[in-house]
Amino acid sequence: MRVLVATAVPAERDAVAAAFPAPARERVAPGVVLRSVALPGAPGPARSGDGPFAADLLAAGVGPAAAAASAGAALAAASLGGAPYDLVVCAGIGGGFPPDAPVGSLVVADRITAADLGAETADGFVPVTELGFGVVTHVPPASLVREAAAATGALTGAVLTVSTVTGSAGRAAELRRRHPEALVEAMEGFGVAEAAAAHGVPVLEVRAVSNPVGPRDRAAWRIGEALAVLTGAFGKLAPVLESWNRHDRTH
Repeated sequence: MRVLVATAVPAERDAVAAAFPAPARERVAPGVVLRSVALPGAPGPARSGDGPFAADLLAAGVGPAAAAASAGAALAAASLGGAPYDLVVCAGIGGGFPPDAPVGSLVVADRITAADLGAETADGFVPVTELGFGVVTHVPPASLVREAAAATGALTGAVLTVSTVTGSAGRAAELRRRHPEALVEAMEGFGVAEAAAAHGVPVLEVRAVSNPVGPRDRAAWRIGEALAVLTGAFGKLAPVLESWNRHDRTH
């Protein structure tokens, strides 16, 4: 298994790296800087492809466009180098929809949905698919979602990708009305999923909840706690990713 883990910012990437005891090794690919990590047992310095489990970590940028561009560049470089990735994981922190996803909880996405990709009409928001274009949802492999959630104790549900973070109770309520299954709001998952889909690679999204979705209250954010949850999750998730049967991409 060759795995690419894409986060938004370096702090999230470093939280994932902290789950691995060996120091990360930095390397440059066209358009991206990657940090390779491995579990004990890998021979020599951490290198993507080492066993028993190794991954390349990428701070892909904030928002779906930056995330898609960076993840796409990493996927293309790996493919052109003759060692394509088997799985892409979008990871980081995000806002949780209360009360279903409280601060400090972990969520594994069973759907990755672009919540604001579409058009405003006199009748309300219309997703781009109803306009006859593209997609708005990517579905991670169900078996991998189940195994990841079981190993980490995570909740499962939809993770929404937005370009503008919710800052009001009204918008939070509207998002839940349109997506009653949503547990988390974040900014990169759909972009990473689009890049993975373009390369025919399955995708997973994992989010630790740092704050409730709704009115912005910085004093209530628990970013350090959420990053610690992310570290703990990847310590348990790595063996699942290593052993996941890649042929089961959709069930």
